Amino acid sequence: MKESKAKLVVSGERLILQLYVSGMSIKSMETIENINRLCSEHLEGAFDLEIIDIYKNPEMATEHQIIFSPSLIKQMPLPKKTLVGTLSDTEKVIKALGIVFKSRE
Repeated sequence: MKESKAKLVVSGERLILQLYVSGMSIKSMETIENINRLCSEHLEGAFDLEIIDIYKNPEMATEHQIIFSPSLIKQMPLPKKTLVGTLSDTEKVIKALGIVFKSRE
């Protein structure tokens, strides 16, 4: 993806993400791998990622109305967004999170 040579622009704010997974299932592990790869390749330290196991923290899933797992919630910057699935389509995830890139100079 060409954006990997670009600089992240997210309204000057850090991206605050929460990933809800169901234990160590295959889909959970795949999703964790996908979001870690996306963040390390494209977000260059401009993010905070919290991974929450809904089996260990069911109260957090209830509080944030998590129905499906895995679910990624973008808390900040607003608007808040929820993505469901393994996050395997990097381009779709970047677009859904509202990440904008500009060329480095």
